[in-house]
Amino acid sequence: MSDLTSLSLADLLKSLNAGGVSAEDVMEAYLDRIEWLNPQINALVSLRSREALLAEARSRDAERKQGKTLGPLHGVPIAIKDLSEAKGILCTYGSPLFHDYVPDFDDIQVQRIRAAGAIIIGKTNTPEWGFGSHSYNPVFGVTRNPWDLTRSAGGSSGGAGAALAARLVPVADGSDMMGSLRNPAAFNNVVGFRPSFGRVPTLPGRDAYLNQLSTLGPMGRSVKDVVALLNIQSGFDPRDPSSFESGPISLDPAIPGKGGRIGWLGNFGGHLSFEAGVLDLNEKALGVFEGLGFAVEPVKVDFDLNRLWWAWTTLRSYFTAGSMRDFYEDPGRRGALKAEILYEVRSGLRIQAADVYEASAVRTAWYQAMMKVFETCDYLVAPAAQVFPFDADIPWPREIAGKHMDTYHRWMEVVIGPSMAGLPVAALPAGFSATGLPNGFQLIGRPRTDRAVLSVAAAYEAATDWLARVPPLVSVTAG
Repeated sequence: MSDLTSLSLADLLKSLNAGGVSAEDVMEAYLDRIEWLNPQINALVSLRSREALLAEARSRDAERKQGKTLGPLHGVPIAIKDLSEAKGILCTYGSPLFHDYVPDFDDIQVQRIRAAGAIIIGKTNTPEWGFGSHSYNPVFGVTRNPWDLTRSAGGSSGGAGAALAARLVPVADGSDMMGSLRNPAAFNNVVGFRPSFGRVPTLPGRDAYLNQLSTLGPMGRSVKDVVALLNIQSGFDPRDPSSFESGPISLDPAIPGKGGRIGWLGNFGGHLSFEAGVLDLNEKALGVFEGLGFAVEPVKVDFDLNRLWWAWTTLRSYFTAGSMRDFYEDPGRRGALKAEILYEVRSGLRIQAADVYEASAVRTAWYQAMMKVFETCDYLVAPAAQVFPFDADIPWPREIAGKHMDTYHRWMEVVIGPSMAGLPVAALPAGFSATGLPNGFQLIGRPRTDRAVLSVAAAYEAATDWLARVPPLVSVTAG
């Protein structure tokens, strides 16, 4: 069991395609591990029955023997984040309002993942409607961190991050508005990638144009695995007007290390607070880039970061009020919304059209300021989280280094810059605290330089051993 579940996606596919292992063997191994570990972690929810999954795996084996492989994920188990619809599988969005909702359609990325031959085993847990970077909800409860079960796995792709760290799935999808692919990657010692906006299409709700803050993306145990899933998720779809054509990404071994420049954003000129030890880990990671030939130096974006936060929260609340207003205005459903959603909707309903325009103007100015920094830097690095994984029994950190966090998402402020600029970002591990808790950093690239960012990320991975490490929980129970 442990051998199969510890394989990278790339190695697993090699074994499957060579006939050295069957899809049924793989499914058995993963289901055994899920049965063992998931009750402690609660990363996977709405799991399909073992009988149905093994039958589907046998069907994939029969197809392979007949030379009819569906695609690059033929026979690979995968769980979908519980914010994306998968036909025939419970989709709750973490909300009691949808505790029994089973969609009869697939989201675009799910459709593509199925077409690639993957076997969808269930869902990964998420906060209610994805709000907050701690994956708990009233339907399924709390997802716990495999590195320390008393700690949060992050969010909103926390179920995906924890499942990867515990070797419950070989690769995972996620989504990212305010660091939801980056924070869980940092908290679980895995890789997350927020692609350039529009690379991965999604089925739009009522608004397909204004809300351009969130994107789908991949998570994995290696950069190569992340690229494999990204290539399946990516590409234009006419149902999403923001999507664009994008050919498959292949990693470039000729990274621009020698002569390349990386700007270190750190605490953004003292604007942000960090738990003790987080910045130290990140700065040690910078030494790896220097070893690869990059020149690394501190940089500061010439911008009013308080103004950026205002623009971010204005847009976020405005879009939330628009998408959640029907629930809020229905007395029978309003009580089922978590406090953070109520806060966003109430804030959004007070926003005027002039505020939205001004927030968009600030966002435009921020993008221009970032492009100015990229005139002298090839890449930027910033922490992926301001704290180490925190107590899983609290909703969110109220204080960092003695500074009060005035909103439920202020402690995640470090991730908003790339989101506002629509930039590609890889979240990579930086190491562990003295008590064994993971953290990581964001490697940020220029617009649509996804391949370059991932190639540099792969070089960093090859120069470190962080991703080879597994949680003690996994080591103890493996085998």
